[in-house]
Amino acid sequence: MSPPNKTLKGHKLLLSDSRALPENALTRLRSSFPDLKVQPFSKDDAEPWADTTLALGNSFSLPSIEQAKRLEFVQLSSAGADGIIGKPIFDDTEISFCTASGVHGPQISEWVVATFLAFQHRLPEYLQNQQEGKWKSSKTPTDDSAGQRVGILGYGSVGRQVARVCKAMGMSVHAYTLHARRTPESRRDDSYAPPGLGDPSGELPDQWFSGASTAELHEFLGSGLDLLVIAMPLTPKTRGLVSKREFEVLRAKKTFVTNIGRGPIVNTGDLMDALEHDVIRGAALDVTDPEPLPDNHPLWHTKNIIITPHVSGGTIRYMERVFEVLMANLTRLSNGERLMNLINRKEGY
Repeated sequence: MSPPNKTLKGHKLLLSDSRALPENALTRLRSSFPDLKVQPFSKDDAEPWADTTLALGNSFSLPSIEQAKRLEFVQLSSAGADGIIGKPIFDDTEISFCTASGVHGPQISEWVVATFLAFQHRLPEYLQNQQEGKWKSSKTPTDDSAGQRVGILGYGSVGRQVARVCKAMGMSVHAYTLHARRTPESRRDDSYAPPGLGDPSGELPDQWFSGASTAELHEFLGSGLDLLVIAMPLTPKTRGLVSKREFEVLRAKKTFVTNIGRGPIVNTGDLMDALEHDVIRGAALDVTDPEPLPDNHPLWHTKNIIITPHVSGGTIRYMERVFEVLMANLTRLSNGERLMNLINRKEGY
């Protein structure tokens, strides 16, 4: 951690993400950090990184090590770190990179619940009937969510907001994390969350599972889940984590599977087999493997599935929330405190 520098004197912030920030962003930056130099995005600037020490950007706008020799901190506008792993500016430096984890919680949790309820209430079937002009009831009975159980594989900022919404519908919550969270302090989450949302204290789960072994994962998957929400980052350890053996564990409850993490966490072929053979009752995917999903890929035509093209994180408020994460981290930097959402290079997230 650096020593306190309340006004961020000697620093220059480059806004390298071309998306618009809130109208009052520059005013707030200058008011909070009067000595901070701020350079808005410009395509015409030949060497914007030369004297840049701090930056807001995405994995597509990163410089080379040679271009940014003074760079100390990058606030990513994305929630995941997989886009920067393997790039020299990340792998071969000690620059602090922080994700925007937390900005997706409200909209992705709404997508999770919307697709689950759409399936529960047979809305895809009724929309098809509407297109065909048919007043026809489904032969499949409707089931509501009260008393059902959601299992959240990866209890980060998105998972915590999913838990909050599911609790409000009367569902019980099982959480799964890689590392054990046995104490109240260990269950707290330091990530950004819009005021009043998420589960910062980690109090919502009725039961908490953890571990890196297959047996520990299967204990969680076999804990009576009606809905499984995959909300983990993609790392070498999570690639292919949910495959044929895991679907067999889910068979007992015919669990509905939702993936809003990354496509390769789930084995696509095994998922299609599980759906076609009624091992699980349905699935909702906002991420796929491969992605983009090619036209006429068999996954499109698999039964009981809802697919959207990686849009669950979209909202007109996205950059407003990213800016709040940036402001929080600049404040921490100015106070000499540990940064929020700091990426662990060893873990990859």
